Amino acid sequence: MRILRTPEERFAGLPGFPYEPRYAEVPDGLRMAYVEAGPADGEPVVLLHGEPSWSFLYRHVMPELAAAGLRAIAVDLVGFGRSDKPADQAEHTYARHVEWTRALLFEALGLSRVTVVGQDWGGLIGLRIAAEHPESVARIVAANTGLPTGDIPMPEVWHQFRNAVLKAPVLDIARLVQAGCRTELPEEVRAAYDAPFPDESYKAGPRVMPSLVPITPDDPAAPANRAAWQVLTTLERPFLVAFSDGDPITGGMAPILLKSISGTSGLRHPVIKGAGHFLQEDAGAELGRQIAAFVTST
Repeated sequence: MRILRTPEERFAGLPGFPYEPRYAEVPDGLRMAYVEAGPADGEPVVLLHGEPSWSFLYRHVMPELAAAGLRAIAVDLVGFGRSDKPADQAEHTYARHVEWTRALLFEALGLSRVTVVGQDWGGLIGLRIAAEHPESVARIVAANTGLPTGDIPMPEVWHQFRNAVLKAPVLDIARLVQAGCRTELPEEVRAAYDAPFPDESYKAGPRVMPSLVPITPDDPAAPANRAAWQVLTTLERPFLVAFSDGDPITGGMAPILLKSISGTSGLRHPVIKGAGHFLQEDAGAELGRQIAAFVTST
């Protein structure tokens, strides 16, 4: 595996993101990065980002969790942020991303009683981890995400996004993030989203992730996702659905999760107003408060 590592100087002067990076080794000789906020003995809340962002996305969420006495842990998925980046797209598989992230959380960090928060691909990975290792998970938060099995067609807007990412001669990371936001991102924030990728050779992860989403019933990841659904529908863990009111990609998943997953019953599920797909950018503090209230009340 040919592995690229973004030079640390690329991350100098990140706006509103003062957290010192921490690192741990995971399978295949890869190093994953994460940042923390809040007390070390607080209940752990793992924040998983999606495509094509990184832990910087959670900079408005983390202070709210820390203020509630929680230990916020924002992870950079392999191929993103400060984590190592396999240069060959073929090295990225859904199963590998689940295993890399699982190894970080439960082996390298030794976490237990985790609240898993997933948005976009962070949910595709986090929901699998929660279903496959329920003994280590206390709660789950799904925010603009889902767990596709290929049995239900994806919306046309998602296919347009997938094709654009695969075919673009130059993948404009900041533009993709901006396209998923309701608010206008300042130039320094756009630069922060571009920072992990000095050139196109570093972008195998963002390039390939859309094509790893199961869109047909015979997709290699479909059986594992179906098995995860079977667990999640009856799993006795509090499950919060915290979607925005303006996400054309995953918005249709909210009612499905609320109807299908028993852990959602008896809870008040917020709709985050005025936010797009990347609700952490548009309404991160509000999302953080909702997560904190959920964790501390269950």
